[in-house]
Amino acid sequence: MNYLADILPPLLQGSGITLQVFLITLVLAVPLGLGLALLRISRFRFLSSLVNGYIWLMRGTPLMLQMLFIYFALPFIPVVGVRLPDFPSAILAFVLNYSAYFAEIFRAGIQSIDRGQYEGAQVLGLSYPQTMRRIVLPQVLKRILPPMSNETITLVKDTSLIYVLAMNDLLRAARGIVQRDFTTMPFVVAAAFYLFMTLVLTYGFQRLEKKYAVYDD
Repeated sequence: MNYLADILPPLLQGSGITLQVFLITLVLAVPLGLGLALLRISRFRFLSSLVNGYIWLMRGTPLMLQMLFIYFALPFIPVVGVRLPDFPSAILAFVLNYSAYFAEIFRAGIQSIDRGQYEGAQVLGLSYPQTMRRIVLPQVLKRILPPMSNETITLVKDTSLIYVLAMNDLLRAARGIVQRDFTTMPFVVAAAFYLFMTLVLTYGFQRLEKKYAVYDD
């Protein structure tokens, strides 16, 4: 117990970095993903093709590679030439990557709504933004909860990838203690933290699904 008390402070500090990356990514990537989804299904072919190519690129390359590119390669691009610190680099990579995944989830949810509802809203005199806000998106939210739950839980685990940027996250803190003390206990504590986070998220999404299921009766 004394050893556990000794290793908890650095592990909790690392957990704070992990939580920051998770929460900031979620707050930024979800609305960005919705915006991308709306552009993806828009009537403007150029914008739709552009977003489609962006989604293909983000989903077709590893997140770790994207982080390394932003951190190491971005400064050498003549037009950009900007070197970002490790934390902003990680956030930028995570937001760009996960917004693409969330965009596809939103797109699938929006396109699953029957076209008759759009026509009915048009008859009622609702504009396209009003139709999306009042009729379509409330239904979409209910339908995309399961895939959003899966993607959010994946995000929790993917935060461990920031280790490659030498950030002192939970996994790096745990590994440092393991190498110092030659014991696997820090890995067990780190695993417990990740499991706890996924448990909380799973419970929260299950409650949301039950809440919206009431309206199906």
